[in-house]
Amino acid sequence: MKVDIWSDVRCPFCYIGKRKFEKALEQFPQRDKLEVEWHSFELDPGLKTETGVNVYEHLARVKNISPESSIDLHGYVTEMAAKTGLEYNFDKAVIANSFDAHRLVQLAKQHGLGDEAEERLFKAYFTEGKDISDHLTLIVLGNEIGLDGKQVKQMLDTDEFADEVRYEEKQARDIGINGVPYFVINDRYAVSGAREPEVFLHALQKSWEEYEQVNSRPVTIAQDRDICAPGKAC
Repeated sequence: MKVDIWSDVRCPFCYIGKRKFEKALEQFPQRDKLEVEWHSFELDPGLKTETGVNVYEHLARVKNISPESSIDLHGYVTEMAAKTGLEYNFDKAVIANSFDAHRLVQLAKQHGLGDEAEERLFKAYFTEGKDISDHLTLIVLGNEIGLDGKQVKQMLDTDEFADEVRYEEKQARDIGINGVPYFVINDRYAVSGAREPEVFLHALQKSWEEYEQVNSRPVTIAQDRDICAPGKAC
């Protein structure tokens, strides 16, 4: 059964949502039969990397709120993250465009390392204060999860996987996704936001029940009148 997740590595709720989803998976007996795929979604495609601007100033400017309100909001998110075992260090965070980071995830997916790439990029941005738009940083991070550094550099030096990123973002728009994280389970049920593990678990269980029913019997895709059936002369 497939689980598709749209996410941006700059999204604080996406990292929290990932942890809560993983908590649900721990309680889901069929977790080994799931295929989980991460998809690209840029919260701000036109964002320019600004290494000299802290996140508090950035959010205050974008949301047109006071610096004090921005600090309070980040404090709230930091506490929420801590409850899931995550350490957020917004004081060190770098305002950075995430497009090339998404291309790295696309490359990682080709090698079965999509989840590892998401995890490493989240930690790099929210905990370690790394610039996720910097190519050298991305090469190092890619190498840490098992990718070939030369291959990562070659990808970053070209526009490789740019089309894949844009295609997945178009998919999100077509589905009607306007915020992340966004989880689609078995192409049928959607969970929007960093919901509690119980919500994810319920959606997984319900989806699995339907998935088993559909896959336990043949599905008729065409029917001919020339068929033998009970009560019909043959």
